[in-house]
Amino acid sequence: MSFLADRLARIKPSPTIAMTTRASEMRAQGHDIISLSAGEPDFDTPEHIRDAGKAAIDAGHTRYTPVDGTPSLKRAICDKFARENGLDYAPSQVSVGTGGKQILFNALLATLDHCDEVVIPAPYWVSYPDMVLLAGGVPVIVECGIADGFRLTPQALDAAITPRTKWLILNSPSNPSGAGYSRDEMRALTDVMLRHPDVYILSDDIYEHLVFDGFEFVTPAQVEPQLKDRVLTMNGVSKAYAMTGWRIGYGAGPESLIRAMAKLQSQSTSNPCSISQYAAETALTGPQDYVAESRDVFQRRRDLVVAGLNACPGIDCPVPQGAFYVYPSIAALIGKTSAAGTRIDDDEAFANALLDETGVAVVFGAAFGLSPHFRISYATSDAQLTEAMARIRRFCEGCN
Repeated sequence: MSFLADRLARIKPSPTIAMTTRASEMRAQGHDIISLSAGEPDFDTPEHIRDAGKAAIDAGHTRYTPVDGTPSLKRAICDKFARENGLDYAPSQVSVGTGGKQILFNALLATLDHCDEVVIPAPYWVSYPDMVLLAGGVPVIVECGIADGFRLTPQALDAAITPRTKWLILNSPSNPSGAGYSRDEMRALTDVMLRHPDVYILSDDIYEHLVFDGFEFVTPAQVEPQLKDRVLTMNGVSKAYAMTGWRIGYGAGPESLIRAMAKLQSQSTSNPCSISQYAAETALTGPQDYVAESRDVFQRRRDLVVAGLNACPGIDCPVPQGAFYVYPSIAALIGKTSAAGTRIDDDEAFANALLDETGVAVVFGAAFGLSPHFRISYATSDAQLTEAMARIRRFCEGCN
């Protein structure tokens, strides 16, 4: 009998973390590495938010808080949803967790029984299917290719729903593609969901504020109020306010679900970090200048990267609507051989050869459920991105 639980065999370590770790190890060995694999803003947390965390320590806010968030933070979250999304929630409908990932995990673990299905559009964030598997559910992957702009169509959604379907996971703008759903596109999906009253929507809005070219962000419960009692709207402070290490995510949804998630959290992590909660409250209620400033920087970087990649032979890079990722196709490079003699049989071989031969770390598309692609995070400096584009172009030019 194995000491380790069988459930661990259902999942795999995060490929994004694995690639970032490998790049770090190579850098430690003296290699010149440019890592474009991690999805983390390269800016410091804004000063007024850092000051709020320090003030919380000095004020003695270092003890346990309510399991799923302080009353004042929950109220700030309710105000945020009302102000920015036109959604009316009471604090009893809000859960605060240790990052957005815990909100998602709690929701799935609290609701999925054996063989319950979760519809997940691909490309997807790497953790979605593994969370479903750990909870005993079945990920139903729907490929959304480059021809569809990496977006789920209403026809594909309707076809994927079965009597066992419990959740649809939507992420707009998306990790890894940066694709966002317009109001009309979201309306088409919510129209399908109205015909399936037993299916809930888990809306991952973590990149809400990182949208470009005037793109209008919308979330399902905002577009179709009739679905509000079947939507868990998840967000957090990590991407919008450069607070990845503070580990605060939150979700709002039906009170029965929120209570179930709190029950689960009470027996796992208990409350999120008290100091981080006070900092997150300041992020949501304080000056918002940083959000627009960082958006402008990311849009400039997006344009730099898209232009650089589309200048590379064999790469086709669509223009994303948001987030800080691009998801280019390398279909034209499959079957070729790199200058160092590595055959590019798939996107994983491409990513490994690119790292070995140029020192540029990216994440292969199979990790996100859709090949042949790779993901670049452009959450790093313009200088690093410019050098990385030059290296990738030389690599592609050497393939034959």
